[in-house]
Amino acid sequence: MDWIYPLILIGAGLIALSVFTSVIAFRFGAPLLLVFLCIGLIAGEDGLGFVFNDADLAYLVGSLALAVILFDSGFGTPVQTLRRAAGPAIILATVGVLLTTLLVGVAAHFLFDLPWPYAFLMGAIVSSTDAAAVFFLLRAGGVKIYKRVRSVLEVESGSNDPMAIFLTLFFIELILAGGTEMPWGLQFLLGFGQQMGLGLVMGLVAGFLIVELVNRIQLEEALYPIAVMAMALCLFAATGYLGGSGFLAVYVAGIVAGNRAIRGAAKLRQYQAGMTWLAQIIMFLVLGLIATPSEFIPVAMPAIALGLFLMLIARPLAVWLCVLPFRLEREATTFLSWVGLRGAVSILLGILPIVAGVENGQLFLNVAFIMVLTSLLIQGWTIRPAARRLNLIVPEQLGPVERVELALPGAPRHELAVYRVTEDSPVGKGEPLPRWARPSLVVRNEQTIRYQDASHLQPGDYVYIFIPPDYLGLLDRVFARPVPPSKDDQAFFGELRINPDQPLSALQAAYGVDLGDLPPDESIAEHMRRALQGRPVVGDRVPLGPVELIVRAVRDKREVTDVGLALGHQADPEQPGHNLPRLLLDLLRPGRRSSRP
Repeated sequence: MDWIYPLILIGAGLIALSVFTSVIAFRFGAPLLLVFLCIGLIAGEDGLGFVFNDADLAYLVGSLALAVILFDSGFGTPVQTLRRAAGPAIILATVGVLLTTLLVGVAAHFLFDLPWPYAFLMGAIVSSTDAAAVFFLLRAGGVKIYKRVRSVLEVESGSNDPMAIFLTLFFIELILAGGTEMPWGLQFLLGFGQQMGLGLVMGLVAGFLIVELVNRIQLEEALYPIAVMAMALCLFAATGYLGGSGFLAVYVAGIVAGNRAIRGAAKLRQYQAGMTWLAQIIMFLVLGLIATPSEFIPVAMPAIALGLFLMLIARPLAVWLCVLPFRLEREATTFLSWVGLRGAVSILLGILPIVAGVENGQLFLNVAFIMVLTSLLIQGWTIRPAARRLNLIVPEQLGPVERVELALPGAPRHELAVYRVTEDSPVGKGEPLPRWARPSLVVRNEQTIRYQDASHLQPGDYVYIFIPPDYLGLLDRVFARPVPPSKDDQAFFGELRINPDQPLSALQAAYGVDLGDLPPDESIAEHMRRALQGRPVVGDRVPLGPVELIVRAVRDKREVTDVGLALGHQADPEQPGHNLPRLLLDLLRPGRRSSRP
């Protein structure tokens, strides 16, 4: 029994050391995965002498950790991100992974003189990108890239692991079978259909069930996050037992649960964020411990060459072929090609040949480890310069000091945003605030005062605002930009500019807006003035069914003279009553229609 306490001391000490050394990564922009892996290597057999060579246990721990990470990744993926990037991201996560596998397999065949199934197994092991590594480096480097590119990266990195795992298992089974009567292609299609189809279906069903159970069963508040994670792991195990992809199932279930109204969503995200960090640390440490650096030397040069081939040829070619139908900008395609960092999943898959008893299985782990280190050292240090060189960084602005997602009764989706008023911001220069941006609380000189009693906001004030998440980008334009929003700012003033003198019936004809008790002959300007209690402010918004009317200009502090129109998520061009010619003739000022972003 004397071994228990030293084991706990070593394990907890390594986790604590990993947590504290993350400060170094944040300060110097180093790849955090590299830091964790190095701690594991230093503590391992060739370092401090801690011997850990149980491949089965390492794969079990890594698989559980990856299931936790993928569920949280799906849970934190908004449906808007999926819509924005679904096409290119899903193609990259499936076809892109397959192309990378084949290209790297060809290179591995010649560099290591491997038979073709073994060479393609090598390609499959290193075919997926690491989401945690990519987004940590973007965050640590203070890099904020444009939404479309970030969305593609986010969805691809979160969803490509199941394909890489499937391909790895497929080639391992092919090797162990020693050839089958069934052609490779047919065997691949049948396996892909079973793994991905079952994983997708079970993930969708389980996602809805998780939400229903959490919303219907009364538990102690602290038990909900535990129940959700336990159900996610049950889904992972059940799907894998039935022959499906458990990793795809938990990712899909996370997306479904994270985009539905679920009890305590804010606390669930906080809990899962901590669990994900712990899972990553444990996985990285275990993978570092199981590696033996002294065994890297004989394969170092061909492994580095294979890593360079992956970075400079295989990944760029696969990305270019996959995104070609989507006509992404050259800069975006180049960036997607360069930031395909390899990470913990590649090392985890490198353990599988050892677990399965593939001949010379240690070679795959050693090569995967070297390729991951090569990727992190070269690509990991160059993400920020690459984004800046390609002009993909969003112009810097002072955003909210703090954002807190709230779990409120009735499940309304609101966040508490805290801003500091600066001298060069629009509000700091005395610009009036739209109603939707009115603070609930103001802190001035460490004193708490109501907004109504603050007379006007001053530089140095901290303002607390309850607001739906969709409005946060608009809030940045009020508090963060050095100049007021431009009249051409479509996100702030709407996609269309309309004539305020037209009657409400024109909107009814154009968008099928249900006017209810509103007089159809009332002008748009008069309706907005009345809805805003006779005190319209530039930027004020008046919801009207599937659209929002936005004040663009005011005369004499009470007359709305210019109106923008934002198309809400409910607007459907195919609905009866959506008459675009009528909209163009009656609502748009001549020559003033703006294109959508």
